[in-house]
Formats: sequence, structure tokens, C-alpha cells
Amino acid sequence: MTTIGILGVLHDPELRQRYGLTMELIEELIVEFNPDVICGEVLPSSWDKFIEDPNNRGYWGEPASEYWELIFPLCEQRSIVFEPIDWVELDVWTDFDPFNQYAEPQKEQLENELDRWFEKQLAAGDTNSIPFNSIAFDQVTKLKYEWLEQLNPQAHVFRWECRHLIMIQRIKNAIKRHPGKRILCIAGADHNYMLCEGLGEDKEIQLVYPLGSFC
Repeated sequence: MTTIGILGVLHDPELRQRYGLTMELIEELIVEFNPDVICGEVLPSSWDKFIEDPNNRGYWGEPASEYWELIFPLCEQRSIVFEPIDWVELDVWTDFDPFNQYAEPQKEQLENELDRWFEKQLAAGDTNSIPFNSIAFDQVTKLKYEWLEQLNPQAHVFRWECRHLIMIQRIKNAIKRHPGKRILCIAGADHNYMLCEGLGEDKEIQLVYPLGSFC
């Protein structure tokens, strides 16, 4: 049986330090899980560029800093296979901003409401020994995206549902390539509940979330 772990992270260095989901903790969790494979929130095209030139840091803020500073070097040091699983169509991504169809001042009001949702997530993030990896955090996050879906269903399908269909399928393809191995999926913590829902019904895998529950 293949063991799949899910680790939600924060992409912002300041927030990582403020809420305790530090690089040191992330490294500790990865080493403790001892994966054979890491499936990371990285575009395949960016991974290809990195393989060609390790100094090529991608584009548009992707991949996030934790990959350059920790995960890629750790994979090399510990002979962990890396599988990129993200999907974003950069040329049309901003065209599907959920607030595009709204005019001012309503757009500003909705953006402020989104900021309040983020504050609710931060408040729920410190409810487990691993910050932002808990049922409480996931429940708030799911409610946030249900709210976004109501505002703009088309944007939600493109940016959230289609993205996760592809991410989860890439994880499943990695499982096929590495049967019986320990696979750790690392993505922004907002993705936790979608990955759990997408993988949790597969009887051929052992799903570990939050990390630490496998001990």
C-alpha cells in the first residue's frame, strides 16, 4: 500500500515565522515522514527549467521560496524523487479573477471581505501542533472558497476545481510510478482540504493528515 502524507505550508516568509510554521519545522516534518517522493506545488515547466539550470528561479513568484531554500536541496541531499503537480495557465489566470466582474466600490468591499476571511484562517491556523494543518483551519478555508464560488462560479471552476482535478491526477500518476512508496504532498495550506477530499476515498492508499498521526 502507498502511504500519502499531506503537508500544508505558508508561502510568505514573514507569516511562516510569525505563526510558527518555520522552515525548520517543515524540514523536521519532512525528515520524520521520510518520503521516497515529494509531490510539490510547482509547475512542471518550472521544474524543467530548474533541472536545466538550478539558478533559474521560475517566474511570477513561482515556485515559492520554500522550494528553492529547503525542499529542492533536501530532495537532492536525501535522494528524494520530486514530482511537480501544480497547474496554472499564466496567460489567462488574471482574466479569471473572481472580482473582475464587479465595479467599484463593490469590488473594494469584496476584496476587504476576502482579507477578513484570511484573518479568520489565520485565527484558526494555530489549532494543532502543526500550524495550518487541522480540521478547524480546513473548515474555515472551505467556507471561504464556497463564498468565492457564489461570487463568481466560472472563476471558481477555473482557478480552484479544475486546478485541483489536475493536481490530484498528477499525484495519482505519481502513485502509479512509485507504487508502495511513501509520498509526501506539499502545497499551500489552502489546498489541504481539497487534496484530502480528492485522495481520501482511494482504498489503495493510506492517507496521513495531519502529519504526525502516522506515528
